[in-house]
Amino acid sequence: MEQRISLVTLGVKDLARARAFYEALGWGGAKQPDEEVVFFQAGGMIFGLWTALGGHGAPGIELAYNVRSAEEVDAVLAEAERAGATIARPAARADWGGYTGAFADPDGYVWEVAHNPGWTLADDGSVRLA
Repeated sequence: MEQRISLVTLGVKDLARARAFYEALGWGGAKQPDEEVVFFQAGGMIFGLWTALGGHGAPGIELAYNVRSAEEVDAVLAEAERAGATIARPAARADWGGYTGAFADPDGYVWEVAHNPGWTLADDGSVRLA
């Protein structure tokens, strides 16, 4: 697993209110693929707002680590488990077309590991919204 974070997602109670707040701060270029999530490009990573974070509702936080293939999702989850993580969500095909799973570190912080074919992952690990 490379030393990087692809995405930070905050669980929010009201997606429209949260989006409006960040846009009022000057954040632009939001991508909203559905009624549950909004993404903002934030330098070489992505910042997300999600109304259903991990099925637990708001508030909450989830970190994400994007990879280049479904096979790499499986490999990173296995590596994390060997290092002492708990698998929070086994890897599976996602409704949005990718492949994703998640692990929790020893303190319970959740990391999603995902292959999103709609996002560009550069050689340096930075991720770009399509």
